[in-house]
Amino acid sequence: MTAAHGKLLLLAGLYLVQGLPYGLQSGLLPVLLRARGLSLTRVGLAKVLYAPWLFKLVWAPLVDTRGTPRDWLSFSTAALGLVCGLLAALPPAEAGPTGLWAALAGLLLLLLNLGAAVQDVALDTLAVQLLEPAELGPGNTVQVVAYKLGSVLAGGSLLALVPTLSWPLLFLFLAVIYWLAAALAWAAPALQTLATLQPKDRPLCRLRSLQEVLGVPGTLWMAGFVLTYKLGEQGASSLFPLLLLDRGLSAPELGLWNGVGAMACSIMGSSLGGALLARHWQPLSLLKSVLRARLGGLACQTALLFHLDTPGVNLNPGTVPREAALLSLCLQHFLGGLATTVAFTLMMRCSQRAPSALQATHYSLLATLELLGKLLLGMLAGALVDWLGLQLCFSSFLALTVVPLLFLGLVPSTLA
Repeated sequence: MTAAHGKLLLLAGLYLVQGLPYGLQSGLLPVLLRARGLSLTRVGLAKVLYAPWLFKLVWAPLVDTRGTPRDWLSFSTAALGLVCGLLAALPPAEAGPTGLWAALAGLLLLLLNLGAAVQDVALDTLAVQLLEPAELGPGNTVQVVAYKLGSVLAGGSLLALVPTLSWPLLFLFLAVIYWLAAALAWAAPALQTLATLQPKDRPLCRLRSLQEVLGVPGTLWMAGFVLTYKLGEQGASSLFPLLLLDRGLSAPELGLWNGVGAMACSIMGSSLGGALLARHWQPLSLLKSVLRARLGGLACQTALLFHLDTPGVNLNPGTVPREAALLSLCLQHFLGGLATTVAFTLMMRCSQRAPSALQATHYSLLATLELLGKLLLGMLAGALVDWLGLQLCFSSFLALTVVPLLFLGLVPSTLA
């Protein structure tokens, strides 16, 4: 095995584990809440549990200046195992007041996101430092694909097993996985070698200001792009599966298609993006083609939803609307995965231009804005449908999908 393959295999294992909390809360939790009768607004507001991800810039400078990214990665992953152990030990909801149980579960899920956000900063910093420029395409493919595989394992697959898998067994299984991953991060030779290369004297007073981070060439454009490139897509992908559920698709069937089938398409899209980048396709030209295709796909999905909103139309097995809806679901995930790999490659390329003492903070800024763009519409999509109505809401998502194409016309020469 070559050194490059060893790096990619290590990153694959760690990013797979990192995707577990996201799949648990984006694939499993919304469908369960909707199936129990919660409104779209309340289902969307459950995404407030992702709040710790928006504050990664608070601890990113600590990753830059205190200890090593390997230390932070090992500690945060072990802490995630502890939180999962506590969730496994949580008594059933029937054993006490429902409100108290929900508060405890919510607090522990919030802590799960806090640990996952710290883990994300440390792992992304290690990836920026480990990967050579020629390895960015394959490295970001591994990052996106492995993360999504972890999401599938904790989201769609578990949704299909919910009737037979108990809450304690689920989280005990996740705890064991996290503790094994923490041991891997601590013992991996590549990370031990990288740790010895870290500067020994990095006092907190040497932290660069946000102005210096934004002064890295191409950062302002990159920040604006990652904040907007997922807005329309995320709004549609947050609501489309739930609207199919409302129109007769069963929760297990939706879990299979949205959690496994659609995610498989997303992984194929991400893999194709990495393969094209490895063949020396220019990221910006590839991204422009993908975003145009995504706009066309979302336009077709919007037209389909307008049709489904008419009286008498259903999603019975064998009907054209049902097959078209499932095809649209898979196609949008395929194009979304392709776009994500290329965008993350551009983000990492931009962060590698920052001084080493700024790289964790720089990449965390871009990653936080990327997540913020997804969370904004993910949280507000249900309220927008309740307020504006289905047709006007999806028309707005379609308009937002044009924005990143406009950004590509303003790309600075430093990233071209």
